[in-house]
Amino acid sequence: METLTEQALEARVATSNAGLAVMTTLRNYGIDTIFGIPGTHNLEFYRHLAPLGIHPVTSRHEQGAGYAADGWAQQTGLPGVVITTSGPGLLNALSAAGTAFCESRPLLILSPGPALGEEFADRGALHETKDSTGAAAAVVEWSRRVSTAAEAVEAVHDAFALFRGTRPRPVHVEVPLDVLEGEAALPDGLLAARPAPSPAPADDDDVRAAVRVLASATSPVILAGGGSLPAGDGVRRLAELLGAPVVTTLNGKAAVPESHPLSLGSDIRLPGAQRLCSSADVLLIIGSKVGEAEMWGGAVVPSGTVVRVDILERQMDTNVPADVRLVGHSAAVVPQLVGALEATGAHAEGGAERAAATRVRLTAEARAMAPGLATLAGELAAVLPADAIVAGDSSQITYFGTSTFIPQDRPHSFLYTPAYATLGYGLPAAIGAKVAAPGRPVVCVAGDGALMFAIQELATAVEQRLDLVVVCADNGGYAEIRQNEADRGIPAVGVDLHQPDWAALATAFGGHGVRVGSAAEVGPAVVRALDAGGLQLVHVPLALF
Repeated sequence: METLTEQALEARVATSNAGLAVMTTLRNYGIDTIFGIPGTHNLEFYRHLAPLGIHPVTSRHEQGAGYAADGWAQQTGLPGVVITTSGPGLLNALSAAGTAFCESRPLLILSPGPALGEEFADRGALHETKDSTGAAAAVVEWSRRVSTAAEAVEAVHDAFALFRGTRPRPVHVEVPLDVLEGEAALPDGLLAARPAPSPAPADDDDVRAAVRVLASATSPVILAGGGSLPAGDGVRRLAELLGAPVVTTLNGKAAVPESHPLSLGSDIRLPGAQRLCSSADVLLIIGSKVGEAEMWGGAVVPSGTVVRVDILERQMDTNVPADVRLVGHSAAVVPQLVGALEATGAHAEGGAERAAATRVRLTAEARAMAPGLATLAGELAAVLPADAIVAGDSSQITYFGTSTFIPQDRPHSFLYTPAYATLGYGLPAAIGAKVAAPGRPVVCVAGDGALMFAIQELATAVEQRLDLVVVCADNGGYAEIRQNEADRGIPAVGVDLHQPDWAALATAFGGHGVRVGSAAEVGPAVVRALDAGGLQLVHVPLALF
């Protein structure tokens, strides 16, 4: 059998192909950056990036590409897009897809697949996988294998309809190789971005019922999740009208600026915050499933009336059953509530005093959990610019330190995955955020164990010429699991990890690294790192705190 030369194969491939159709459609929706790794089978996606003005960010692992896409998406308001190759490339990205599903974030994964009729022929083809779309479908909202270029474009439109019209979650589109490379002369109108739907409002009768309850409340509390962020400044206005302290989940952090007198920060995990929510005569939950992972073994058990705002009806009884149900998009429902409350002349007093007293108790409660980590986070907060984006990881420094003690006034300025709680998220998420927001300082603060999960992405940061500061909070391994073992009477096993020379490692990747020798050196070292630019790593042994 004759083997095609590379030149002959190149000549055979149509340049006006499904790859061009898909990438043109994405560009029409405003996507100017993609994340991924070029591979043998996905090159007809990559061929068209430069002509379309789409910037490729090549990660060093597809999992990192997915997390970087998430960090980028949180800054732009657009879905992150990842291009993988077939088989292992797609499967490598599924941890990031699982994260996006669990945290309700928009992610589109594009991959090539076997040619039509060649599905799992079991002949040992390159990257052969039994059922790659089935594997993805088990993790994402939907996974679709298309059969024509027009179907591929329609799948992209469907993805954007999902992202913009309901709960955002990841999707996967597989384009068979013969479709990807085949001629596809599609009309421009088919590739054009479709208008975004208007945010769905709640039923007017339900709004009136909610306003009657809220207007009569004497000790209301707002619990705001990630689904509240599209409401923008409306959550703050609603809190002021009600005189309601606001507790957020970590995904809802800064739904109300954390410098605001009514803000209690993103500390729903603390028993004091849970008691406050439980004791409210009216608890207004906006865009949150009140997930078990953020309760840390506690619970919100309301003694008063529960009003819930959620885009999905099925969420209304999740963990905390609703008495008054406002099904709709927070971007529409919160203005409905604000307008109706303003029409009643509602303006409550005393909320700020209640919030101030509670804030003192919560801060003390959080500090008592891990005084050293609280101190380190406070040192960082003292020197970080007000507009800094902070990326965290599944590390003790994140959930005992930075999540509480580095306040944020802008949503999506704290990058984390509180429910999926994956290791290796922080560094690539910080990279994606910096690509999207080059004018804002970006700092990744992660434990040594978490950082090592994604250490190869230091090369990505250098290659992209990013100004990025990484703070490695070194506790010698998996300290949380070490404590879990001790709590069960298990001797430390598999948790005390060899530590590299972190400063030298950053330098080897093309950045610069320093190791601090005392707690007092942390703040000045971070300031110098921010001023210096480029990739900067500050190694902080937690034994200093």
